[in-house]
Amino acid sequence: MSVITISRQLGSLGDEVAHAVADKLDYQIIGRDLINQAAVRANVPEVALAAIDDLGLLDLHPPPESIHAYQNSISEIMHELAAGGNVVIVGRAGQVILRDNPQVLHVKVIAPERMRFQRVAQQQNTTLECAQAQVLTSDKTRKNYLNKYYQVRWDDPQLYDLIVNTARLQPQQAACLICQALNNCIAADNSPNSSTEDSQVLPSN
Repeated sequence: MSVITISRQLGSLGDEVAHAVADKLDYQIIGRDLINQAAVRANVPEVALAAIDDLGLLDLHPPPESIHAYQNSISEIMHELAAGGNVVIVGRAGQVILRDNPQVLHVKVIAPERMRFQRVAQQQNTTLECAQAQVLTSDKTRKNYLNKYYQVRWDDPQLYDLIVNTARLQPQQAACLICQALNNCIAADNSPNSSTEDSQVLPSN
């Protein structure tokens, strides 16, 4: 097991947690650049713009055939990355695309709604009302995307091995929990003749 997918809510500090995990494990982190790779491979640049428009500000509506080509490319690239290992994949339905791969740990980063409003308002130097609208729109967009294209519920806990609430945890602390979970899964998957110590992936510091 050497792959982690991280799903996150807007305002949950999920991106910060993902980068902290990648730094601790010295893993490659893949996020929006995966969109560009898939769009180039499928030759559908308009889908790349639509895919990063979580708030629907661009009002883009790519044709179904372009979306289908893009999704096939995303799946291909994600499986290639998983085969290579040592990677943290952020978003892009990784928890669904790679759910049958036993080498992958699926994580979701959440936080209380009110706290997410406050964080986004502070990060973007905007009003609480504006931040609230952004968070709720982002949640709706991500929920609808997974439901429409993968027929799953974004908030289904069975899609995840670990759900981390950052209400009381800093990104580095959350990252430590994720690394420990990865380590425990590796130890559990080892054969009886393999030692847990041999499978350690946690950093020594």
